Amino acid sequence: MSICQNVRPSDQRSSMATVAPPVTQNSTGSKGPTAMVFMNMGGPSTTDEVGDFLSRLFADGDLIPLGRLQSYIGPLISRRRTPKIQKQYAAIGGGSPIRKWSELQSSEMCKILDQTSPETAPHKPYVAFRYANPLTEEMYERLLADGFGGGKGGRAVAFTQYPQYSCSTTGSSLNELWKWRNRLEGKRATGETQPDGAITWSVIDRWPAHPGLIEAIAKNIEDQLVTYPTAKRKDVVLLFSAHSLPMSVVNRGDPYPAEVAATVYAVMQRLGFSNPYRLCWQSQVGPSAWLGAQTSDTVREYVKRGQTDLVIIPVAFTSDHIETLYEIDQEVMHEDAKGNPGVKRAESLNGSPIFIQALADLARDHLQSGESCSRQMGLRCQGCTSERCLEQKKFFVGQSNLLSVL
Repeated sequence: MSICQNVRPSDQRSSMATVAPPVTQNSTGSKGPTAMVFMNMGGPSTTDEVGDFLSRLFADGDLIPLGRLQSYIGPLISRRRTPKIQKQYAAIGGGSPIRKWSELQSSEMCKILDQTSPETAPHKPYVAFRYANPLTEEMYERLLADGFGGGKGGRAVAFTQYPQYSCSTTGSSLNELWKWRNRLEGKRATGETQPDGAITWSVIDRWPAHPGLIEAIAKNIEDQLVTYPTAKRKDVVLLFSAHSLPMSVVNRGDPYPAEVAATVYAVMQRLGFSNPYRLCWQSQVGPSAWLGAQTSDTVREYVKRGQTDLVIIPVAFTSDHIETLYEIDQEVMHEDAKGNPGVKRAESLNGSPIFIQALADLARDHLQSGESCSRQMGLRCQGCTSERCLEQKKFFVGQSNLLSVL
C-alpha cells in the first residue's frame, strides 16, 4: 500500500476524491507502515534563522529555566545574543549541518529497518526539531498529510537523538510532541483511550550505553589516537565533553549527568581503559550555576600544566553542530589551547556506518519489544513539580496498552 505524500488534512475535508488511503496492513509488513521520528534540538540552517531559533530556545523553561520572568527575560537575551550567534554560524559555513545529518541518519536507518524488521515496514523517516525547522508541529502535519492518524490509525516512534535522557532535552521534546498530538488529534486523548484512528506512539527515550553507540564513539577515538607518536599515545588525555545543565535542573534529580557518565565509562571499558580520561561540560549560558568543570577551563588548565596532548570527544551529540564546529574547534582548540597541535577532537558521529547501524538495531529491538517506552521513562525526577511532564509521561507509558493490539 502506498502512503499519500501530498494530501493535507484540509484538502481531505474539502475533496472526497483526494482522501489518503488508510495506514493499515500492506504488502510489505503485517504491522507497517511505521513513521520513525528523529527528535533533536535542531539548529538554524541559515544565519537568517538564528533569531527565531534563539527566541524559541530561551522561551523554553524546560531547557533554560528563567523563572516567572521567562517571557520577559527570554526574548531580551535572545535579541542581545542574535548578532553574536549569527557571526558564529557564519564562521562554520552559514548555518548548522544538524538537519542534513539528521535527515541522512534517519533515511539510512529506515533503509536498514526495512530489511531487518520487515513486519513493520515500510519505515518512513521524519525529523522534528525543538527550536528550528522542521518544528514538531510541521512534522506532525506531515504525518497527517502522509496518511498517519487523523482517523486512519498507524504507528509512529519518537526516537530521541539525545542518547542520554534529560528533562531539558528529551523531556522538552516529548512535551512538545504531546502538546501537538493533543491539538491535532484530540485534547482528551490519553495513553489508554484516544480518538478512533489516532496515531499510536511509542518512544525510544534513552540509549546511553547501547553497544553500537559505544563502538562508534570508541572507533572515532581510536582513529584520532593513532595520529599521535606511538611513544606518547598511552599518555594522551581523553576529555569527554557534553552539553552542561543548570544546577537547578541537576539538583531536581535530572538523570542526565549519570547517563552521560554511563556512556563515558562504557566507552572506556571498550577501550580497555587505555588512557587517562575526564568528563567535562560545555555551553554554559547566563550567570547562574551550571554543571562543571567546563570544557574550556579544563583545556586551558591542562595546557597551562604542560599536558598538551588532549583529545576532546563529543559524547552527547549525534552529529556536528555549533557546539562542535565553533565552540570546540574554534574557541577551545584555538583560543583555550592556544592552537597547540597536540589538542585535537575526535570526529562526530555524523554519517558513521557503525552509528547508523546502531540506530537501526535500537529501532528494530524497540519495535519488536512491544513496549511504548523504557521503564525509566515513567519515573519522575525527585523534585519535579511539572503537571505537563506528569501528563506527558502518563500518555506515553499508557500507549503500551494500545501497542498490544497492533
